[in-house]
This record gives sequence, C-alpha cells and structure tokens, in this order.
Amino acid sequence: MGAAYDGKQFVGIDLHRRRSVISRTDQHGEVLEAVRIDNDPKLLAEVMGRAGEQPEVVLEATYGWYWAADVLTTIGATVHLAHPLGVKAFADRRVKNDFRDAADLADLLRMGRLPEAWIAPPQVRDLRQLVRHRAKLVAVRSAWKCQVHAVLAACGVPVRMSDLFGQAGSELLDHLQLPTTFAARVNSLRRLLDPLDAEIALFGGMVAARLARHPGYRAIQHIDGLGPVLEAVLVAEIGDVTRFPGPAQLASWVGLTPRHHESDTHVHRGKPTKQGSRLARWAAIEAVQRIGPQTRLGQVRERVASRRGRNIGVVAAARELICLAYYGLRDGHIRRLAA
Repeated sequence: MGAAYDGKQFVGIDLHRRRSVISRTDQHGEVLEAVRIDNDPKLLAEVMGRAGEQPEVVLEATYGWYWAADVLTTIGATVHLAHPLGVKAFADRRVKNDFRDAADLADLLRMGRLPEAWIAPPQVRDLRQLVRHRAKLVAVRSAWKCQVHAVLAACGVPVRMSDLFGQAGSELLDHLQLPTTFAARVNSLRRLLDPLDAEIALFGGMVAARLARHPGYRAIQHIDGLGPVLEAVLVAEIGDVTRFPGPAQLASWVGLTPRHHESDTHVHRGKPTKQGSRLARWAAIEAVQRIGPQTRLGQVRERVASRRGRNIGVVAAARELICLAYYGLRDGHIRRLAA
C-alpha cells in the first residue's frame, strides 16, 4: 500500500482481460503506488480509494473497458480514455511491461499530452450494442448464403435468378437433386437461415424503437441512399455529433479523408486513412454506391469518377454524405438539402 498523499493524483491503468496494473503518481510524476489486481469492481474501487478525491484517471480503449470506466465514474474520478493509435509508441521501447505502460499513461495525462478517445455514455453504448449485433448477424447470414452458392457452383448448378433465396430461388432449391453430402449441407444452411432472419428482424425492431423520436435520425432520412438500417448505424456510431467542431472533423474520424504527409516544401496526400469507425464508413460507402446519377450525391460521385476513377468518386460522395449527416444530427434538419 502506498503512502498517503493529499495533493492531486494522476492514475494510469493498464487494463487487460483478467488482470490490470494501476499506477498512482503525484503532480511531479513520482510514483506513489503501483499494484496489479484482478479485474474486479470492488478491488478497483478499493485501490482507487487511496487516490484521494476526484483523481484524474486514464485507461486505454482496449478490450472490455466499459466496466472499469463505469466504476471509476461512480467513485467520483475524472476518467480519460487513451486512444490506442496515440500510444503505439510504447511498443517500441527497449523494456516494456504493464507497470511501465500504466506509469506512462499517467505521465501523458499529467503533462497534458494524452491522445484521448471519446467515452460514449451508457445510452449510446446500448444502442451500439444493438446495431453492431445486428450487423454481425447480417454478416453471418451473408456468409451462409455464400456457402449455398458455393455448393451449387461445385455441383455445376447454374443460378439464373438475382436472389437465390427469393421465391424462384427457393423453388429451385426445393427440387434440386444433389449428391447426399451436398444436399445435406444446403438443407442445413437453409434451416439455419430461418431463425437467423428472425433474430435480425428482432434486433432491427429494437433499434427502430429506440430511434423513433430521435430528431437527427429523422433528419438524415432525407439523404439519398440512406435507409433505416444505414441511418441507425450512423446515429449509433457517431453518437454525440457536437463533439466534432465541424463536418471535416467528422469525415476524418470516419476515415474518409486522405493521409497527409508534409515536410518542408514536400506535401503528399495519399489514400483514405480508414482510421475510425469501420461500420460508419461502410454505411456511408454502401449508401452512395446504389443511388442514381441524377441525385445530389450521385452527381458528386460521377463528377469525381470521370476525372479520378470510380473508387475515388465513391469516397468523395461518401465524404459529402457524412457532411450532410453532420448537419442533420447537429441541427435536426439539413438546410442544404432544403435549398
């Protein structure tokens, strides 16, 4: 147990799945206590009780950080979330261990040099859980449908309809004469798809119920290409849009802005960073790929594509969509579309 200290304390927590290291430092960077504990809310609260009133605490945005942030908030600590990309330099040290990592996090916070990530409030986390779980279920369904297509391809069965799992496709599958093992696999996958469809519909309804009165959700419905599912993804992933100063910062967070490398007179701008919410980036790109060329975003896509290629045109249109979504989520309406 560390000695008592009455001044402001800075605490770094190197959080892991089973155990974590807590390093308490004073205002001058001297380590008051460094201890490893099992991941238990009571133990964490007990150790933090020695950090005085309203300590400044930092933990990395790593696997399962929600519970620790909630415990720290409950006991009155000011919680900061370190951005994983901002503290990657730790991995290049000659000596690296959990105690050094925790102490370095505390030092970065104490010196005001901590790269921080946003701590989503509980209601946003709950919405994200629903949206992300539905997205995972859809990905599983797509994988299983691809397996059915693969079995038919292996058996030399042509699929002439656009949707193998629609009415015409189901009739084809019902009357196919496949070898025993191939038929067993197709039948198994088809039986699995029915309850999976029900789960996807269930979570979709839960998401829709939570967003029924969300003003930003209703506002971005006027953006071409966005349906209820993609709108829900953007609302859940972005959360509080006012944390971004403007649409350019939101587009950067989504990962749709180019890399920028500058030194002296040399400036190089490369491909999109793809750093940020993968799900939000997918939603924006998915939306602009299926809209017509006569729409506002379709015109942006086609104009840029004529000069730079299809892929760059899609990214440009997705970035414009994110800018429109920023104003819709912030103001509850999009004046640019109204004009």
